[in-house]
Amino acid sequence: MPQPPTAPGTTGALPRQAGAGPAVPFFTQARGFAELWPLIERRAVEVLDDGKFSHGRQVAELERALAEYTGARHVIGVNSGTDALVLLLRAAGLAPGDEVVVPAFSFAASATSVVLAGGRPVFADIDPATYGLDPAAAEAALTGRTRFVMPVHLFCRTADLAGLGALAGRRGLTVVEDSAEAIGMRVGGRHAGLFGAGGVLSFFPTKTLGAIGDAGAVLTDDDAIAATVDALRHHGRPGRTIGDFRTINTASSLPGFNSKMDDLQAAVLLAKLTRLDADIARRAELAAGYEERLAGVPGVLRRPPVGGVEGQVFYVYLIETERRDELAAHLAAHGVETEVYYPSTLPAQPCFAELGHRPGQFPHAEAACRRTLALPLHPELSEGQLDAVCDLIRAFHREGR
Repeated sequence: MPQPPTAPGTTGALPRQAGAGPAVPFFTQARGFAELWPLIERRAVEVLDDGKFSHGRQVAELERALAEYTGARHVIGVNSGTDALVLLLRAAGLAPGDEVVVPAFSFAASATSVVLAGGRPVFADIDPATYGLDPAAAEAALTGRTRFVMPVHLFCRTADLAGLGALAGRRGLTVVEDSAEAIGMRVGGRHAGLFGAGGVLSFFPTKTLGAIGDAGAVLTDDDAIAATVDALRHHGRPGRTIGDFRTINTASSLPGFNSKMDDLQAAVLLAKLTRLDADIARRAELAAGYEERLAGVPGVLRRPPVGGVEGQVFYVYLIETERRDELAAHLAAHGVETEVYYPSTLPAQPCFAELGHRPGQFPHAEAACRRTLALPLHPELSEGQLDAVCDLIRAFHREGR
């Protein structure tokens, strides 16, 4: 098989040349992919030799490895984190018209998955300290049709699982976790996604454990939910169909989806899983580096806590500043890529216009949308690049641009 491209210039701040990429990319996995290439190549050849390119042996092996890593009784591989949420909601008993409380600040899939599963999202404000669903706001949003509550674990820590779990217990709600970003996060020794009916993982390439395309998984300790998700991902066919060509014509027991995971994605994920803990540790080092370098910069209104947070895993390093867009433009002009998580609240998305929400209803979520900026954070970020990013941020605020 052909060798992967090498990863030039991954140490130190990169010089900018005409036609070249950014000096500090928001994300890259070129060097890590090159280092893992012998293992990836071996596994990819196994996929080709098997002649079973999805829903095969590599996917089954990944499910077992993730179950061991997370402690989940069941891990079911699917083709995206979004599909994982849809299938989990369906399997957990979401009925048409059931309401699901969702934080107003999250990626669109947190809410659109509810619609795709046949439910209705009901939005509530966030806790500004965690960016997660605020239990008090969630309780205020409940109606007689509310059946589910969906914590979303964002950036580097879980939502208030104790508070939301207590709310669910008092009001007879089912907890389904959008733990797409939360691999490696554990509270009280329990992995995120296992505090209610189940949770999900996304393996989108930028995630802490990322594929080279789309892939996802459902985590659950519930045997019945796992069996239903297993069937739903493969056209509603019951039983363990993974790795078996003959089941393609098995009768469908319920309307399902074509949401099988590709074995090449599983092969890459199995290879990258061998260095996941090292990557998590490197992300923590970089977050500590940002904390040290950005401490005392007056224009940086808020930085994430580094240390002292149970189960903390840095997927994204997020700061807040009132001049977010100006700062992002300043960094971009110097070759530093950033991302905005998220530019508008979920209730303000056009697809939810019919719900009739007004500006000001979700003040903490709206403030986060206006002020948050994600800085480059990935295992291949060098100390020199980290210095360059922080120097630019300090200079921007010092010069009052």
